[in-house]
Amino acid sequence: MVSIAVNKSRANVAMLGIGAYRPKRLVSNEEVCEVLDSTPEWIYERTGVRNRRWISGDETLQSIAAAAGERAIVNSGIDRSKIGALILATSSWLTLTPHGAPKVANDLGINGIAAFDLTSGCGGFGYGLGVAADLIRSGSAEYVLLIGAETMTVGLDPTDRGTAMIFGDGAGAVVVGPSEENGISPTVWGSDGENASAIEQDVNFLEYMQKAQRMQGTDPAVEPLGRMSLRMQGPRVFRWAAVTLPRALASALEVSGVATDDIEVFIPHQANARINELMKKNLGLADDTPVANDIENTGNTSAASIPLAMEEMLVTGKAKGGQIALLLGFGAGLSYAGQVVTLPPAPKEPSFDCD
Repeated sequence: MVSIAVNKSRANVAMLGIGAYRPKRLVSNEEVCEVLDSTPEWIYERTGVRNRRWISGDETLQSIAAAAGERAIVNSGIDRSKIGALILATSSWLTLTPHGAPKVANDLGINGIAAFDLTSGCGGFGYGLGVAADLIRSGSAEYVLLIGAETMTVGLDPTDRGTAMIFGDGAGAVVVGPSEENGISPTVWGSDGENASAIEQDVNFLEYMQKAQRMQGTDPAVEPLGRMSLRMQGPRVFRWAAVTLPRALASALEVSGVATDDIEVFIPHQANARINELMKKNLGLADDTPVANDIENTGNTSAASIPLAMEEMLVTGKAKGGQIALLLGFGAGLSYAGQVVTLPPAPKEPSFDCD
């Protein structure tokens, strides 16, 4: 009987290094309100956002993803030749073909490795972390570079009160690899397609192309083509989150074997400061438990928000490498993913100066 080989498995994995890139352009609520029917105070009270980063100049999704990935590799101390796979968690790469991960891998000098995009909206980093950890546990790769990168502003309608004030651009990355002690719990994840339309692209690619063909020869000043934009029903998403996320958080703790009292840091997706405070309260975390609040000056960067928030806490000293953290991402799909992790070391090459 023929015996088919099995990869050598590794039980314990962890995040070994983190890197991030924040676009140079800082956009205040005041600037957003130049075209949006709102006020800076209302935006902050409803979302917790004061500023956000938008790409400008020669910055692209590819360039910021590569910059974050490079910093993660340097900060991990791992020889890049040992990285066997690259996962790019993004929902804003501009082409379906070619996908982004192989191009980013080439930029990082690791062309030829397994490289693929993972699209799961704001839950993308959590989905990617679960996949990366299991690739290593199964022996399919020794080290995996996971990058969450988004240029959300490319698809935003600046006059849409449901999205324009919330989203920003950025990239965060981690190197995942084998470790002496396990640092990534099993992933708790799920989706709700019944409510998928709560966050959606307002026109699909085929409909957009057909509209463009019909409008050939028309005056764009009279009948503009418009753009494909993201639309979000905020109250509907909030209600879904209020019901779904407490169960997801409880499940993440249960499968991790870690008690609520053992959680030292809470890093939720930076969707809305009010939702994050509600989750902390429902979890019963101690009042002095640090909770990521990167949304205040970075905005909601979808799949990039958790690694960006993690990096900000490590750089500023709000959290320390080795602490036990609870992660939870949620959004388009509607979907969610969460893990209990040990935090990687503070980056030697941070994305900003905390002074």
